Amino acid sequence: MSAPEKVLPEPAREETAAAGHAQAGGGRGGSATASSPPTPTGRDAPAAAGALAVLRRGVRASPELRRGIWWTIALACLGGAGRVAIPVLVQQVLDRGLAGGRADLGTVQALAIVAAVAVVGTAVVTRVTQKRLVAASEDALCTLRVKAFAHVHRLSIAHQSAEYRGRLVSRVTSDVETLSVFLKWGGIAWIVNGAIMLATLVAMAAYDLRITAVLVGVIVPLVLVLRLLQRRLGDAHDLVRSRVGELLTVVSETAQGAAVVRAYGIAHRTDRRVLRAIARWREARIRAGVIGAFLFTSGELFSVLAVGGVIVTGMALGPASGLTAGQLIAFILLVHLFLEPVTEFTEIIDHTQSAIAGWRKVLDLLDIPIEVADPDPGTPLATSPPTLAVERLAYAYRSGQPPALKDVSFTVEAGARIALVGATGSGKTTLAKLLTRLADPAEGRVLVNGIDLRDVATESLRSRLVMVPQDGFLFDTTVKDNVALGRPSATDDEIRRAFTDLGLDAWVDGLPHGLDTLVGQRGENLSVGERQLVALVRAHVADPVCLILDEATSSVDPATETRLSHALQALSEGRTSVTIAHRLATAERADEILVLDHGRLVERGPHRRLVAKGGVYARLHAGWLDVTAGGPGR
Repeated sequence: MSAPEKVLPEPAREETAAAGHAQAGGGRGGSATASSPPTPTGRDAPAAAGALAVLRRGVRASPELRRGIWWTIALACLGGAGRVAIPVLVQQVLDRGLAGGRADLGTVQALAIVAAVAVVGTAVVTRVTQKRLVAASEDALCTLRVKAFAHVHRLSIAHQSAEYRGRLVSRVTSDVETLSVFLKWGGIAWIVNGAIMLATLVAMAAYDLRITAVLVGVIVPLVLVLRLLQRRLGDAHDLVRSRVGELLTVVSETAQGAAVVRAYGIAHRTDRRVLRAIARWREARIRAGVIGAFLFTSGELFSVLAVGGVIVTGMALGPASGLTAGQLIAFILLVHLFLEPVTEFTEIIDHTQSAIAGWRKVLDLLDIPIEVADPDPGTPLATSPPTLAVERLAYAYRSGQPPALKDVSFTVEAGARIALVGATGSGKTTLAKLLTRLADPAEGRVLVNGIDLRDVATESLRSRLVMVPQDGFLFDTTVKDNVALGRPSATDDEIRRAFTDLGLDAWVDGLPHGLDTLVGQRGENLSVGERQLVALVRAHVADPVCLILDEATSSVDPATETRLSHALQALSEGRTSVTIAHRLATAERADEILVLDHGRLVERGPHRRLVAKGGVYARLHAGWLDVTAGGPGR
């Protein structure tokens, strides 16, 4: 029922709700940080919200569960009444059909027919109730999974960079799965068993209030015990769900890094890390299991006491109280019928708390505000190369961290080719993400043809401004299908022409199956440079008016580097482009170079002027020349 959740280096990170990175300081003119302080969502801590509060939130978020619920509850109550009818009919057979020591066969047969109808009717009603609940549950869980998945993709880069991927996967998969098991069994049991217990209490009270009071007096302490244990069990299952996310993260990361593990001979270290995650999960499961086992034994103990108390009280009252033999036997049958759900509830509570813990995690994910909000309706961009203006940008990934960008301002004329250079960690990639609105600045703004990027219609933004990241991420399908993601309507001929336009037709024809070559997970069947080639063609097919390129030439062979350089040159023609230049040969060809240093724009201008200036760029260029010439910087 549980499924794998992290154990990365200690101390483990808290789950965060990185709220309001763009509006954290009051909208577009806010503070210099991009996100508010992380908000814990229950990891290694008592449950943040009570079970009933989580249930109310969950039901509000799942209208499928509310649809027709009153009909379902009415059917459940009808089914409960049908089960209560059997002990009542037994009492009637004993007191009327066998009165005076003689059997009244006519009465017995009539009552037997009524009992048969009650049994069949109860079975039909119970089946219909369960079918309605299962259908509603699956519809609700399907919607919840889709919501959670979509929400993960809309989170800002601030949250994505602060959160372990395994936890996010756990929210959409295993945490929702705990709900599936609960809603298809536990949820049904709460409704059906609740109806049975209510109907049974009414029937017992009709027979004798005194014996009913004895039963209630025995059960009330059990309710108090279950209430106390339920809180501890809720905390225990909340910890289990957190440990599941930890385990998913460490197993996923270890599997993806298998090549590094083998290359460096660190299998023993990664094994210890995985075993530590498994041990932490096991300990959390054991703790929850121990509390759950105590719940079950408590239910059994109080059930025995309840039956004994009812029998002793009934025998003590005797016939003088007006209680017939049939009524006493019916009462005992009703007690068993009442206690059957009570005993079952001890197990249901265990499943319920596990589901509540998973539900809380999913709802906490959905509560994380979407910081990069889509404008409604938004302003469309023109189809010509735009002018970009950056005004006093500031951005930090987490509250309390040094800003990644500080007071950055510049203008890129329409159709210009700009190179962004700087040492590692200078803020180049962060700036590129802000230019394509993968995040919003904490201060300042980005203007496209005079329009604030936050006011540009999302569809227009994604089709007009395209970022090609350095890693060239590919999906596990063919080269052709990966390229078509840039424009799903592109035909095979258009895709083939895109390779030709960038001078890559000979390269793609040299692949084992050409355009139909499978690239593998994350494109692992191709080299780093080849993945970047496919990503460039994908951008070309999208046909944007502005390109933000993260050059990937730092680890490729000379032939691939030449292909990349030519493709980049062809791709930039006729478009406004900003290229993060890792090889400064790219910067030399740019119309203008922007130099970042520790998050600030420190220099700008053409290559020759910056070299002659002898500043930051001149030092970077000299170091690059040493490396390419095989000198000291190599």
